[in-house]
Amino acid sequence: MPARIAPLAITAFTATCAAGRGLGAIARALETRAGGLTANSFSTQPLDCRIGRVSGLEQLALPDTLARFDSRNHRLAWLGLDQDGFLERVHALRERHGPTRVALVLGTSTSSIGETERAYRDLDAQGRFSTAQNRPQVHQSHALGLFVAHALDLAGPNLTIATACSSSAKVFASAERLLRLGLVDAAIVGGVDTLCDSVLFGFNSLELVSNEECRPFDLNRRGLSLGEAAGFAILERMPQSGKVEKGTPLLIGYGESSDAHHMSAPHPQGLGAERALDDALARAGIRESQVDYINLHGTASRQNDEVEAALIARRFPAATCASSTKGWSGHTLGAAGILEAAITLIALERGFAPGTLNARELDPACGPQIRIDNSEADLRIALSNSFGFGGNNCCLAFARGDAA
Repeated sequence: MPARIAPLAITAFTATCAAGRGLGAIARALETRAGGLTANSFSTQPLDCRIGRVSGLEQLALPDTLARFDSRNHRLAWLGLDQDGFLERVHALRERHGPTRVALVLGTSTSSIGETERAYRDLDAQGRFSTAQNRPQVHQSHALGLFVAHALDLAGPNLTIATACSSSAKVFASAERLLRLGLVDAAIVGGVDTLCDSVLFGFNSLELVSNEECRPFDLNRRGLSLGEAAGFAILERMPQSGKVEKGTPLLIGYGESSDAHHMSAPHPQGLGAERALDDALARAGIRESQVDYINLHGTASRQNDEVEAALIARRFPAATCASSTKGWSGHTLGAAGILEAAITLIALERGFAPGTLNARELDPACGPQIRIDNSEADLRIALSNSFGFGGNNCCLAFARGDAA
């Protein structure tokens, strides 16, 4: 088992998805159970499904200094950075530590592939990209990191993590290591993924996409709803006093695993997911009975939900609240980890456990931990699960500042 880590202060965070722009809007959507899924109007060819589309990206223009990075993914990244006063917090962070001492660790699954699709649709007569699309800084997997570093004027370590749907959960783990080793004084973590044909038709080819709103853990679930999101957080070491500003949440643990059981299916007994859970609990120095809420991966796919439900049922007491919030946003792929981390932090801050939107009758594999309805609760410690293709698993442990 790994050793316990020193908690890190999460001194700012933000998220944007189909359920709302910024923390206040997302919190209201959660509390009122107002989901953001709509009929698919995005793909270039018809596909009967529901999606979590962020409105207004088509009309959003990047600042002139960032225009050469233009893509849907970078528009959403910019929109996300511009919520909850996050840009101002980054400016203060950069002034305090200097641009080389702030790390940038971002997760994405598809990067700017939507823009690359558009470039291929517009090839010239010789089969080459148009002059306007001759932008190597956009058509690559590290595009998001390059864009955000430029947008935030940062020159420190800059990492892109692409481990499918666990990408922007694993950013917390990498950032903790950078801070613990003294390589940086602060880290900005996050993730952005946007809808594109490759995602919609790729998941549809795997027979994972539902033609109705996703119903995580429902007995009659029919598959997932795809979405898009952006989210960011600032991680800093705890002050020497060991006390943080009131309301500041903490990262207290994380666990990662890669079981490589199958390209897309989870291990049938959830061994990789369980290893990530065990390591997160060990690094946090907590037991299962101390966990008040778990934000589950819960995509509404048949096999993934069954495996995760069984894991939660056998490991946690009945009093633990657990739910999937993908009914609000859709499955946002490489941005799922940061979005659901932000939702978990909202739950800790506001003292309520979100339920599982759209679920009507829970699968018998579910234990009493998985809840359909929202509930008020004194939440002190919470987990967030993110499980990706190829067996890339991550579990994050968070605590209220007064609970660690």
